[in-house]
Amino acid sequence: MKIEELIEAAKRARSNAYAPYSNFAVGAAILTEDGKVFTGCNIENASYGLSICAERVALFKAVSEGHRRFKAIAIVADTPTPVKPCGACRQVLSEFGDMDVIMANLKGEYSIKKLSELLPEAFSKDDVV
Repeated sequence: MKIEELIEAAKRARSNAYAPYSNFAVGAAILTEDGKVFTGCNIENASYGLSICAERVALFKAVSEGHRRFKAIAIVADTPTPVKPCGACRQVLSEFGDMDVIMANLKGEYSIKKLSELLPEAFSKDDVV
């Protein structure tokens, strides 16, 4: 799958975002190692701490369908520069390997970094005693 196709899938997912409090709609699309794509959007809640980011929705959908290995995730929002994943999403994604993170905006700009660049020395199962 091409980078642009994964970004387009994230854009489509963004249209389903439920963001009545922040008005900050985000879409994500995660690519499994076997070529399947799962999408997600952010879903807010009046109890703000119960909101969930688009990246985690996409990841959790994939994991709930039995996938554990990922090549890349694309994230899209209407931002001046390509949107970056929050710290919580970086940590949750790191549980499943060092995938490419494609950060994009609606203007067509994007950048790609390895997850390990965005979250060096992530907490891992090896840290659990």
